[in-house]
Amino acid sequence: MVSMKDIAAACGVSIATVSKALNDHSDVGEDTKVMIRRKAKEMGYYPNAQARALKTNRTYNIGVLFVDEARSGLTHDYFSYVLDSFKRTVEESGYDITFINSSKKGRNQLSVLDHCKYRGFDGVMIACVDFYDPQVMELIQSDIPVVTIDHTFEKRISIISDNIRGMEELVRYVYSMGHRKIAYIHGVDSAVTQKRLGSFFRTVENLGLIIPDEYIKEAAYRDTVAAYDATNRLLDLNDPPTCILYPDDFACYGGMNAIRARGLRIPEDVSVAGYDGIRVGRHIAPRLTTLKQDTECMGCEAAKKLISIIERPKTTIVEPVVVGGTVYEGETVRRIDN
Repeated sequence: MVSMKDIAAACGVSIATVSKALNDHSDVGEDTKVMIRRKAKEMGYYPNAQARALKTNRTYNIGVLFVDEARSGLTHDYFSYVLDSFKRTVEESGYDITFINSSKKGRNQLSVLDHCKYRGFDGVMIACVDFYDPQVMELIQSDIPVVTIDHTFEKRISIISDNIRGMEELVRYVYSMGHRKIAYIHGVDSAVTQKRLGSFFRTVENLGLIIPDEYIKEAAYRDTVAAYDATNRLLDLNDPPTCILYPDDFACYGGMNAIRARGLRIPEDVSVAGYDGIRVGRHIAPRLTTLKQDTECMGCEAAKKLISIIERPKTTIVEPVVVGGTVYEGETVRRIDN
């Protein structure tokens, strides 16, 4: 195994200079740093993780707690893109990630917090969980650096998709296409759902629309069966909506199946719009109208903020970071002439 002593001999410098160059100290010239790093790479040198941890009091390992209600794991389109961006950004900063086992299999199963301590995580990213679960709350209240996705806690950094503005822009777009009978199948109760639902009602009110109570239905996120059933209930109404909004793109496909099963066309007979902006929606016909969330920015910001609070806890400002989205017009909302 190549050591810093070997690199020092090959470069004709001291071991201390090699150490400083590899750790980017300011008292070593840039040319010397480049030369030493190039030689270290040529010789196949890799820093010892245990020695690095002892020196810095960090493991350079970040935990990821991610369990969605449908147990879809990394097949969850929206969060998989957020996690991919997060992973790439932390790795660029020299950190690894480890998924936290949150299953409860028996009495001897470690709690989430104990698992984090056992693994020695420098910090944890939390996404798509029951944020009010006692184990999650225990982690939030601990001294481990944490960043959350789409949920805000006091004294914790959160990365929030702008669900309020996103829903407003989506409704206004549908309205601009001439629709006045707009139904909304929303997700189950959560902070995200509350913001989107509140924004929906406020926006239609500001637009002067009166939305009947029967136009509002509930279906779990990513549940195509529930969205299928809710869509059928809307289409059975004496005065059905001309456009239906869905909790997410995946659920929207369940609704589209219900519409087509009745021999109706999209968007000629019924218009639909999703939420999230998953990539598959842009590659099928008709292309799905949706609110595209900026998953790349969300994952990157989560990583940068978490690493900042790990490495610079005294100077990192703890605050929510709100990331906006954009309406992807697609082809599933037709224009109505009023």
